[in-house]
Amino acid sequence: MKNTKTCKESLVIKTSRVFPLDTNNHNTLFGGKLMSYIDDVASISAAMHSRCEVVTASTDSVDFLTPIRQSDSVSLKSYVSYVGRSSMEVFVKVIAEDLKTGEKKLAATSFLTFVALDDNGKPVIVPKISPESDEEIMLYNTAEHRIKVRKDRRDHSEAFAKVVML
Repeated sequence: MKNTKTCKESLVIKTSRVFPLDTNNHNTLFGGKLMSYIDDVASISAAMHSRCEVVTASTDSVDFLTPIRQSDSVSLKSYVSYVGRSSMEVFVKVIAEDLKTGEKKLAATSFLTFVALDDNGKPVIVPKISPESDEEIMLYNTAEHRIKVRKDRRDHSEAFAKVVML
């Protein structure tokens, strides 16, 4: 296994039409449907980077920026943007395209964290990441802040879980 990989080595692109059954009462794509697409492509990026089984450790954020209409296609682009020891941060951007006009808009962004596992289900070390494009470098350079936010949220969740009744 290579010690360092580029972000583009984990690039996954998925494009789908938005059908009536995919929409809500506003005739826009269900948020849950989009979240399923996001987890799907992000997990493939993480597996491509690590060449291991992976598990979703957290969905760190999903920011819905503009509605995705039934007349749109939806394209998701994901890649590993930062790695720890066995964890990988995956960035997903969602682009909606009006199929009649060709107008494209950034519809959503998301960060997820995955952990690579060996055949016994134990965390395994993953290759480092080498960003190349301006976008990749920006995401890499801002990852430490997201890691801190992620850790603080996890700590809060663990404390909260101790007092929440089942």
